[in-house]
Amino acid sequence: MQTTFSEEQLKDPAIQRSNEILRSCVHCGFCTATCPTYQVLGDELDSPRGRIYLIKDMLENNRKPDEKTVKHIDRCLSCLACMSTCPSGVHYMHLVDHARDYIEKNYDRPLGDRAMRWLLARILPYPNRFRLAMRGANMARPFAFALPAKLRNMVEFAPKKIAPPSLNDRPQVFPADGSRKKRVALMTGCAQKALDTDINDATIRILRRHGCEVVVANGAGCCGALTHHMGKTNESHAAARKNISAWIGEMDGDGLDAIVINTSGCGTMIKDYAHMMRNTDMAQSAMRVSNIAKDISEVLIDLDISSQQPQNKRVAYHAACSLQHGQQIKTHPKTLLKNAGFEVMEPADSHLCCGSAGTYNLMQPEISTQLKDRKLATLTELQPEIIAAGNIGCMMQIGSGTDIPVVHTVELLDWATGGPVPRKLQNRPERTK
Repeated sequence: MQTTFSEEQLKDPAIQRSNEILRSCVHCGFCTATCPTYQVLGDELDSPRGRIYLIKDMLENNRKPDEKTVKHIDRCLSCLACMSTCPSGVHYMHLVDHARDYIEKNYDRPLGDRAMRWLLARILPYPNRFRLAMRGANMARPFAFALPAKLRNMVEFAPKKIAPPSLNDRPQVFPADGSRKKRVALMTGCAQKALDTDINDATIRILRRHGCEVVVANGAGCCGALTHHMGKTNESHAAARKNISAWIGEMDGDGLDAIVINTSGCGTMIKDYAHMMRNTDMAQSAMRVSNIAKDISEVLIDLDISSQQPQNKRVAYHAACSLQHGQQIKTHPKTLLKNAGFEVMEPADSHLCCGSAGTYNLMQPEISTQLKDRKLATLTELQPEIIAAGNIGCMMQIGSGTDIPVVHTVELLDWATGGPVPRKLQNRPERTK
């Protein structure tokens, strides 16, 4: 794609990067075939190729974003399926992130939209605030019908049962069981600590059981993805700085073999810290952190875990977009589950998003619901006993529409290698043979 940025514009590192990305696009349109919003809406401007045209026009002309451009950029899930499909290697993620930052700085959103985004940015990355907000949502549930559509959706989406905080999420060191093979830091996350404390607990157990000393670093918290994808770059960079400082302290202290992430949306973000912080004083430290950031499935594959109590259960595996497209991890979770004795099945169109996408299901509920319904139809068609996923957002999205238990992959692997039965599977009837 030909671009016409001026020499003055190209002095901006963000414009330089977007120019590189735009020039790599050859207009082939392969991305439209795998774009969930294009499949649902059928509008070229709701495909990656269409959004690229809009972003190019906006950035080249240094113009104030208009309502049409903002609407189509906001509708993007950042599922990154287009990056898996693109034959030219167009790094759409960096381009749309730049566009969102530009929109945030130059577009006057309607008051309601602005207030909603402010609220989400002040609640979701903070577990205690999030837990309090969920309690408030449950109290407001009988009156949800009278609330504005997006606020009503937030209330209805809040889980009815709220887990108390886990002591395991506090800064501490968990020694390995037996001889130590690795020393790893666990990214405990933010929303996950309020929504499902079982995931981190299972991660700590299985890592310790297979010879890992597990560190929850003091000062680490939200990865910054929730605010980053809303264009709030200053806030996301502040979160990244805290994490980088916390983990570098451990790396330069007793050392780390890996930073383990069990929420794939966070993993995609942390692995991109090197790019995010490339023009800052933390560039070198950010690169060191990104270089050892690993999804839990990558770590467990290396540890060669063995099943002590193989489970003959039918598991439908949902591939989170941030794992299969953002991190290009496509086989490890399925391999691990199969090796642990589970019967693993994949739904049709497994490359398509479930519609969760961070805050997307709250900001774009109509499109998100259509994508959820499509995903649920393909998953339930398999008649599984369990649905497995590697991202808390996907788990909440899918779980809100089915009675089939939705369990994190690591919980199932923990169970099969000597851990307890996952809470979501307890007191459920056995499958009829």
